[in-house]
Amino acid sequence: MMTVNEVLTLENQQEKIGALLLHGYRFVTMTVVDKGEEFDIIYHFDLDYDMVNYQLVLKKGDVLPSISDICFAAVIVENEIQDLFGITVSNLAIDYEKHFLLAPDAPAEPFCRVPGVGVTAVKTTAAAAENGGDK
Repeated sequence: MMTVNEVLTLENQQEKIGALLLHGYRFVTMTVVDKGEEFDIIYHFDLDYDMVNYQLVLKKGDVLPSISDICFAAVIVENEIQDLFGITVSNLAIDYEKHFLLAPDAPAEPFCRVPGVGVTAVKTTAAAAENGGDK
């Protein structure tokens, strides 16, 4: 289970992440969870096998400030987030303008929830056995 060590705001995101980097933590990646009306942006950092996770709640339509100016490695995952979730990331060190992973004719925001669509069936062990096991 992942523990969120601190909840960030748009106002303190740069300061808190910058301080963590100054203490020797390295940026690992970012995770995005589409919660419907907002996104959870989770920043993952490591120091000596100790993971620290910072969460930022971003309302849909709001702009996410890039951390690539203080942690250049974030430029890749921030461009992926723009492509896959349609989140605009401001001040990226290198901005592919939502064409980093996706072709021009690819579906827009393919990892976002579709309103009104949810999981209605879950594959159970019994169903898996009927279909010849877990495949």
